[in-house]
Amino acid sequence: MNEILKKGFLLGLGAAVSSKEKFDQKLQELVDKNELTSDQARSVMQKFVEKGEMKKDEWSTKQFEQTQKMAKDMGVATKEDINELRARITELEEKLNEKE
Repeated sequence: MNEILKKGFLLGLGAAVSSKEKFDQKLQELVDKNELTSDQARSVMQKFVEKGEMKKDEWSTKQFEQTQKMAKDMGVATKEDINELRARITELEEKLNEKE
C-alpha cells in the first residue's frame, strides 16, 4: 500500500513539474507577444505557485486522515491511543499505591 501512495505522489509531482514548465513557457510567449508585461507574468506565476502550495497542504491533510482511518480499520494503535493507555496505567498505579 505504501508503494502505491509513493507512486501516486511521484506521478502527481511529475505532472506538477511538467505543468509548471508548460505554464511558464506559455507566459513567456505572452510576454514575447507583448500581451503581458514581465511583472504581470511573474504575478500570474506567483499565484499559480501559491495555489499549488495550498493544494499540496490540502492533499497532505487528506493523506494523513486516510492513513489514520486505515490504521484504525486495521486495528493499529495510534499515538493518542497509547498516550491514553499510559495515562490510565499511571492513574491505576497511583490508586494501587494509595491502597498500600
